[in-house]
Amino acid sequence: MVEPILLDKVLYLPAPDVEALAEGQVVAALPKVSIEKGWSFILCPSDDVTCSLPIERQYNPGFLTTAKSALAQLKTTTLELKVWAKCESSTLLYELKELDVLSQLTNWTPIALKTALTQRQHLFLACLRIYQLPESIKVSINSSSATKVGKFGSLSSLDLSEHISIPMRVAPSKAVLVDRIFNQRKQQLEGRKLPLYPQLEELHNAVAQLTIANLKAEELKQDIEVFLGWASCSVNNQPDSNLSWIKSVAMVGNSSDGDSFEKLVRKSFIKLGFRNSNSNPHASLDPNSCGGAGGLDFYCEEPYQIVGECKATKTETVSDSTPAQLVKLGLKHLQEQYGNCIKVIVAAGALNSHANQTAVGNQMNVIRPETLQRLVELKARYKGAINLLDLQSCLQSNPFGEDADIKLNNFADRAWNNIQIRLHLVEAIKQLIETQQDRKQFEVVEIRVQYNAYFSKLDGGILDDQTVHEMLIEMSSPLIGYLGRIKGTSLRTIASISSAQCQK
Repeated sequence: MVEPILLDKVLYLPAPDVEALAEGQVVAALPKVSIEKGWSFILCPSDDVTCSLPIERQYNPGFLTTAKSALAQLKTTTLELKVWAKCESSTLLYELKELDVLSQLTNWTPIALKTALTQRQHLFLACLRIYQLPESIKVSINSSSATKVGKFGSLSSLDLSEHISIPMRVAPSKAVLVDRIFNQRKQQLEGRKLPLYPQLEELHNAVAQLTIANLKAEELKQDIEVFLGWASCSVNNQPDSNLSWIKSVAMVGNSSDGDSFEKLVRKSFIKLGFRNSNSNPHASLDPNSCGGAGGLDFYCEEPYQIVGECKATKTETVSDSTPAQLVKLGLKHLQEQYGNCIKVIVAAGALNSHANQTAVGNQMNVIRPETLQRLVELKARYKGAINLLDLQSCLQSNPFGEDADIKLNNFADRAWNNIQIRLHLVEAIKQLIETQQDRKQFEVVEIRVQYNAYFSKLDGGILDDQTVHEMLIEMSSPLIGYLGRIKGTSLRTIASISSAQCQK
């Protein structure tokens, strides 16, 4: 039986460094005090950084977006402590020559490390194993003082927004990185060994700069992180832990619990891929809070702007005050940006004639909780199922008002059909394998004939060679890995399939 760990202190680190540790990007920290092997503590993000340089010179280019976002989150009144750490090793650094390699193993630039070394005379380098807390701890933002960065503080000294038993008892069961990956990263750090795949890390840095405006780039970034060992999650067909709350969206939407429904709607939009810097407390997407009196129920900034209101009750008719409030609060908090926003009302009850007329006249999409849940379930089960650019076109086109729910369900139908076609292509290949077990590859034309014969009526149409070829290329990508692929020289042979790699 694993003995519980008692946590009674926190280590203040720059918010970007805490984020990088929590995401599994790094296993290193630079505290200002010595840390002994075996010490355990909660990590608290601070608004101070490693040295006196501008942030653009402190962190490598691929991490800058994350670094700025982490610091922006400290502009709210509270922050969340999400992880704790155990020190696995520590050392003192005095030599400049070690810092170039250390920069390549972390997110800090060489100039930031050299400046910090000059200012401090030496650097404490700690290798930390990061674990998720059983539940996040909310503390006042005043607890994160720049004067404390790099130092320890007592957990009891934090301005906790909820009752916490001190010391906290936790089990080391939710490690951010699995043992194999962490041990590999630890050996790299301690031996100052250069990264195994520097070109892939450069690609990661380039892709990271595109993630705010391009959701496909975010997916590619995550896949590269898994390959590099910066994340330990599997990418194919794994149960999504979010499904438990996703399945409650419709139920809560058809209740009188408006606050819980608003939080679930915010979580749903985040799950679909939307983001918000949360710099405006009245126009937020924070899933742990509500808009409150006078605030918007939810607001998305990226990859495009969406503003919305929630109405959780089914037994009441939705009056004209709901769409009218969306207009009023949208103009108040977003001003000229409101006109660029897609407008959404997530409501369980029917709109009365005046409310629907206002919604149509202001191009508002009225979506039922069941429809939102359906979209989010698709995203949770099949990562690439919901294309947000296609969703944008759907939300911006007629019809609006209550009829918008129909077009959203049609959008979900098309997304599901695209998934079904690909699943059936895999089944067609399996059928070929079962009937021709001496074959190791199959041509595009064979797969197309098999699919059209057995599945085209189920999916609503036949496929041509070009379409099959493109789908096979997509599913045989090394980052997706549903199918194996042997490269050929023509359309007829370029997407041959390796039966040994064909997965369900």
